[in-house]
Amino acid sequence: MMDPKELAARFPKDFIFGVATASYQIEGAAREDGRKPSIWDAFSHMPGRVHNRDTGDVACDHYHRLEDDLDLMNDLGVETYRFSIAWPRIIPDGRGPVNEAGLDFYDRLIDGCKARGLKTNATLYHWDLPLTLSGDGGWTARSTAYAYQRHVQTVMKRFGDRLDFVSTFNEPWCVVWLSHLYGIHAPGEKSMDAALAALHTVNLAHGLGIEAIRQEAPEVKAGIVLNLQAVYPVNDTEADRAAAERSFEFNNGVFLDPIFKGAYPAGFMAAYEDRMPIEDGDLAIINQKIDWWGLNYYKPERVADNSESGADFPAITVGDPVYNVITDIGWETYAPAMKMLTEQVYDRYALPDMYITENGACYNMAPVDGVVDDAPRTEYLSDHIAIAADLVDAGIPLKGYYAWSLMDNFEWAEGYNMRFGLIYVDYETQERTLKNSGKWYKALAEEFLNREDA
Repeated sequence: MMDPKELAARFPKDFIFGVATASYQIEGAAREDGRKPSIWDAFSHMPGRVHNRDTGDVACDHYHRLEDDLDLMNDLGVETYRFSIAWPRIIPDGRGPVNEAGLDFYDRLIDGCKARGLKTNATLYHWDLPLTLSGDGGWTARSTAYAYQRHVQTVMKRFGDRLDFVSTFNEPWCVVWLSHLYGIHAPGEKSMDAALAALHTVNLAHGLGIEAIRQEAPEVKAGIVLNLQAVYPVNDTEADRAAAERSFEFNNGVFLDPIFKGAYPAGFMAAYEDRMPIEDGDLAIINQKIDWWGLNYYKPERVADNSESGADFPAITVGDPVYNVITDIGWETYAPAMKMLTEQVYDRYALPDMYITENGACYNMAPVDGVVDDAPRTEYLSDHIAIAADLVDAGIPLKGYYAWSLMDNFEWAEGYNMRFGLIYVDYETQERTLKNSGKWYKALAEEFLNREDA
């Protein structure tokens, strides 16, 4: 791993280092102060959906430990905090009355960040859709996009004067494909038609959300966070290269193209246009200027052609990892893929400033005599932050990096079985322990802030 001082010296003065979390993964207090259930509350309480039937009922109890957790973050030396605002706390039924107690909690969070000199980066949707909206079809229903717009208006009217960055969505790929086609995330659908409807509703909601941000808080930098896939062909053949291109369209292009080009990808539309619920004017709403975009990157994807089977577009099969450094969640580690992907999308699209909004590794080491020796995570962070420096050197307008995550948390379908945090959480006692990787990241952040040219 690289020496923190040497690595810090590679970034320009206006770069920012931060950490990221998400509301359902850390807050707990699922039934307190007016909050009502989200789709993840329902999903996690259903047998067979989440490892060990874990839920976010308590999670990291961040709702009650807010000030202490903000102090822990401040002690890391980072300059910015990326968090999400839970729709079920703000408008508990998705539409209807606004919950003042929910707004009050985020007032305390945002003011607490400001008091500590932390730049605020708020995600306006990180998967916790109010359960009541499921009765209308959830993200498959066009009406949800307009309910979401009101949520954004409410949030920005209250907090816009104190937010530095906002993103409309975190990882729409997960909201669409993982949740409505593959059935792994809430609401657990396995339907291409449901996924196609959700795809367009989410894209439309993004555009409507940008409109609301511009109306209520035009000075706030607005964007979206995408978990784009770094796609490699399994074999260097024409068939597998074509499969990789189809995979890019299906996984990346269906979000990038509408936002930055005002149209869905041609190959995707050739397969699904008659099943897409697009109305006149929708693409103009989606295709609005944004100030920044975020990349969440963890691993490469390797695909092979499966078109001869008659499979639906993109007609691919997923290949095995090439490199044998595998994290505890089973993901291949390959830092150069982050550079390949970033340069690929800047070559294809006219993109604004970029932030790496999530990057990290799952390793499940526990404390031994009060020390969490998670050297593989430190190595992962070092390798990927070095790639971030390479991107800056290559002229990519990369402005910041957020480690995932501040602390161990509810890892969605994996429950509490997988740990990504810089801080270890004992879920029985809620004791927090800074891991060795967190100490390394703290050294990097402090070296960066205290450089002679800073």
